[in-house]
Amino acid sequence: MSSPRAGAKVNKYTRVKNAVALWVVDHVATMECAVLFTCLACVSLPASLSAGIATTINWISTNFLQLVLLSVIMVGQDVQSKKSEKRASADHKMITEELKLLKEILADITKEP
Repeated sequence: MSSPRAGAKVNKYTRVKNAVALWVVDHVATMECAVLFTCLACVSLPASLSAGIATTINWISTNFLQLVLLSVIMVGQDVQSKKSEKRASADHKMITEELKLLKEILADITKEP
């Protein structure tokens, strides 16, 4: 059995993990970070170009694509998420209005003459 204090530690630990994860996402999921990663990846580009085609291909796949695409994909997912939320909100508003109208129609139909 675990003590109540053990549960409290897990909750604190979970809160810290969540806070760190949110901080990382908020800072990595930016185009500024993508530019920074591009510059960082390009530091080793001259060395990989002089080492031959295999090293250059390795540089492209390991340094450039992984670093730069990480941020770009995260930014794209954020944009898609915001569009989806906006669409869902508009759909909810429209459905709520239609429901209100249907209730009014039903009330008119069921009125006794």
